[in-house]
Order: sequence, then C-alpha cells, then structure tokens
Amino acid sequence: MTGAYDDRDGKIWMDGALVEWRSAQVHVLTHGLHYASSVFEGERCYNGKIFKSRAHSERLHFSASCLDFVIPYSVDEIEAAKTAVLEANGFTDAYVRAVAWRGAGPDMGVSSKNNPVRLAIAAWAWGNYYGDAKMKGAKLDISKWKRPSPETIPVHAKAAGLYMICTTSKHAAEAKGCSDALFMDYRGYVAEATGANIFFVKDGEVHTPLPDCFLNGLTRQTVIGMLKERGITVHERHIMPEEMEGFQQCWLTGTAAEVTPVGQIGDYTFEVGALTREISEAYEKLVRS
Repeated sequence: MTGAYDDRDGKIWMDGALVEWRSAQVHVLTHGLHYASSVFEGERCYNGKIFKSRAHSERLHFSASCLDFVIPYSVDEIEAAKTAVLEANGFTDAYVRAVAWRGAGPDMGVSSKNNPVRLAIAAWAWGNYYGDAKMKGAKLDISKWKRPSPETIPVHAKAAGLYMICTTSKHAAEAKGCSDALFMDYRGYVAEATGANIFFVKDGEVHTPLPDCFLNGLTRQTVIGMLKERGITVHERHIMPEEMEGFQQCWLTGTAAEVTPVGQIGDYTFEVGALTREISEAYEKLVRS
C-alpha cells in the first residue's frame, strides 16, 4: 500500500460498518480535532493474529474513560471489527489503528457532552518503525520538552493530546539526523521516547524508568516478563540523566518500535550487545508464535 493516507484503496471500519477508504471522513468541526478529545491504539498483526489484541481494546476503553467519554462499542465488538478490517483488506501482517473521538454535534466549545462518540479502525502494511536502526541501533536526541506531572493531564491514557510534544520533538530530532528523541519527566528523571519505552543494561541487570507519569506500554510489560522469565534482574525506578554514562546497552520497546536497539542518546553511546539482540529476537519469535 502506497500513497497518502487519505488516498488509498481498501476498507476502514467506521461507526459499525466497513466503508471505502477514501470515504472515511469527518467534519472540520469535529470536537476531537479542536480539543484533542481523542484516544487511540496502535497494534500489530503477525501471521493473522493481533498481538495482545484484547488488552489493546481494553486500554482503548480505559483511555476514553480518562477523557470522560464512553465508547459506544464493547471490547468484543471492537475485537470483531478489527478482524473484519484485516479480512476485508486481505492482511495477515499489518499495523492496526483504532481511534475513538468526540465527533461533530450540537456542542462546539470546551464542553461536548451532547456530541456523539465515534470509532474507526484502519489497518495498513508497515515495516520497521525505525528503519535500519532495528539492526544498527537508533540514534536519539534529547527533547527540550518534558513529560508532564499526573496532576496536569491524564498521563496514563493513550490520548492524542499527549503526543503534541512527541511530534515536535521527533521533528527536531530528525533535523539533527536522529531517529527519535528521549524525554525527561517534569522532575528531571529519564522518561521515554516519543512513542516507545526505554530500557538500559548495566552489568547484566536491566534498568527501566518507573512509569508513574507516562504510559506503561504493553510491549514494555511483555519485555519485563520475558526478562524475569530468564532470571534477569529488572529495576523499575527513577533514573537520572547522568546515569546513562554508566549503562552499556539500551533498547526501546513499543508496538510500532517492537524491540529496537539504541546506539546513542545525545553524547552517550551504547553497544548493541548480546542481551539486546537476545530480547529482540525472542520478542520477534513470541509475537509470531
């Protein structure tokens, strides 16, 4: 599949029915466009099966509740819709995007309780999120923005508004020849990349930031489980930026990123070591099993 995302062949599930790709449109006065009242999920389908599909659908409902709206489709109905999208487009390996938002209606201010909640699900072919960095190790910039306090915004929702600083940070990183950017949090601790969680290795043990102000990713949780099954000590804790100088390996995790090695963050460098490769390969086997 090629071309702009609004000009492709195929089907998208929208508000209960499969529609032609180019017909899956919303009005310019859609509330979600103006006020970011939108939540989404990114999922990958491998060999005809979406990895952790139900967990993604459940999190979509949770994220909506954090933004004070209810998705008018059950988890089971969302699961069936994702299957229908994949079948309609003939995909066995694909990226799947479910998005729910407050649509256009009688309200067009901050309040939008009278507007309908809408849901769409699309799927497309998508390769390595970081390109050849999947093998060589990604290069990360350090963002000027910080992940906000849980007192300021619903940080544990996968909500569209939370990605505004991700887009600007990734653009700034790409302008410097980097693949992505690393955020610190509002206290100055290492947080995450723009769309992926981060792990470090030191002396055979793994360290990863405590997700107390950012999304505790499903891939992150999966990888922690894999490490513990192998008897590897995992420290979930607050990490100061200067600690990166002493870490030997680093990788990113996410549905899109999968497990991607990191070779450099700012002035800090890391080897693409044995544990990084082992976990990356093991994850690849797991999602295709």
